[in-house]
Amino acid sequence: MTRKERYQFILDYFRAREPKVTTELQFASAFQLLCATLLSAQCTDKRINQVTPELFRHYPSAQEMAKAEPEDVLEYVHSVSYPNAKSRHLVEMARMIVKDFAGEVPDNMQDLMKLPGVGRKTANVLQAVWFGRATMAVDTHVYRVSHRMGLVTTTANTPRKVEEELLKNIPEEDVPRAHHWLLLHGRYICKSTRPLCEQCPFNEICPKLLENSKL
Repeated sequence: MTRKERYQFILDYFRAREPKVTTELQFASAFQLLCATLLSAQCTDKRINQVTPELFRHYPSAQEMAKAEPEDVLEYVHSVSYPNAKSRHLVEMARMIVKDFAGEVPDNMQDLMKLPGVGRKTANVLQAVWFGRATMAVDTHVYRVSHRMGLVTTTANTPRKVEEELLKNIPEEDVPRAHHWLLLHGRYICKSTRPLCEQCPFNEICPKLLENSKL
């Protein structure tokens, strides 16, 4: 099976079975999605969804959070990974949004990545989920699944290179959903340490014999 055929098979499967898919993070605004995505780095969405309701009850928008201090926010996010750094980033991010962007989350990559704590992956999530742009956020799940399933070449050894190869092969209209298709497949089926191959709909076409394909 060629790589083009592999993409076709996998995308056809997801289009038919998961035509409507989005992030599992819970949010009610662009700002809340930005906060939740920032907090989710190296942490599970389940944990973030346990933390954010109380956080957003006290700080529902950038305007409210900009008035807080990092130690105030820390009280609500202390159970996530790297809570001190994330608390500081959330407050600094909110203050910059208020000061430089009139309280509105910017809608372009360049400005999003100016915000404290916001890297390319987080910016791409905002672009795709909130603004509906054809951007591909590459987290650890997307990176792993893309390699295991033979969607990218072995030279795609950074998240940016994986992003670029995926964007070249996935139709633009599928890109925002494809991030979630690959992420959720990696989260629940193609797991890092014990992939559930017997439950995988792509088991028969998975290039298991490729070097590093099942690592």
